[in-house]
Amino acid sequence: MHPLCCRTVGTSVEGSGRTTAAFFDLDKTIISRSSTLAFAPAFYRLGLISRGQVLRGAFAQLTFRLAGASHYRMERVRDQVSCLCRGWDASQIAQIVTDGLADVIGPHVYTEARQLLEGHLRDGHDVLIASTSGHEIVAPIGAMLGASAVIATRLEIAEGRYTGAVAFYAYGQDKADGVKEFAAKRGYRLADCFAYSDSITDLPLLELVGHPRVVNPDRALRKIARARSWPVLAFSHTGGPALQPATARPEAPGLPEASVLPEVTAQPQVTALPAGPPEPGPAASTAVRPDPATSGM
Repeated sequence: MHPLCCRTVGTSVEGSGRTTAAFFDLDKTIISRSSTLAFAPAFYRLGLISRGQVLRGAFAQLTFRLAGASHYRMERVRDQVSCLCRGWDASQIAQIVTDGLADVIGPHVYTEARQLLEGHLRDGHDVLIASTSGHEIVAPIGAMLGASAVIATRLEIAEGRYTGAVAFYAYGQDKADGVKEFAAKRGYRLADCFAYSDSITDLPLLELVGHPRVVNPDRALRKIARARSWPVLAFSHTGGPALQPATARPEAPGLPEASVLPEVTAQPQVTALPAGPPEPGPAASTAVRPDPATSGM
């Protein structure tokens, strides 16, 4: 486990004064697609990948939407992405993501997820995104959505370029360990915290907190949620008021699992949506529907 090394921007990494946090997976939990594969067309236009790789990425995107992220698939994605990125200019990738964020990611953010994010913020909770996708993609998305920090995969960089090595893979138990370590530094009480995910690969994260919630779960996770009486949420709506990238970009430390984003009390780039009943999550909107497959449990 790599030690956490967080660069603070506007708040202290040692403690935010809050004891409750909500940890959100990103792909198929906050957004309806793979955040990594979403930028494949932009990489192609700039000559970073071939047309064949774009087509394979489109197929992988479809498979991801229909079948989710199995352990085997996630391991393949890690190996393929790290190999593909070898030699790329890291600053160029960061610029591609920033420039395309509103158009590539914004329209695919689940409306129900936005409502939950806003609900947690209104309730005084820290909101964090914990994702297997790369830090260069996750951090700007987190800033756009008002998250206070992200825990994401880190690719090794030397002399401004990716080496092809993975410094930290935010996946499975390693992701949960990163969350646990970060929570200890921030002073969160994990028994009071929330976690949201769609995938069985995030079971260690869901088991870590006192309030696990599953979102559009894969078959294996749905089975466990039923057995443990965990709330199951069905997200299906995207679109809504336009999202814009945050004007202040978070600084990126060397090789941390977590990056602290600016503390913001109001998020003008995210329009607050009406809150509904407090369950299945704090200030959850009535638009967050229980999954029909679990009704009557």
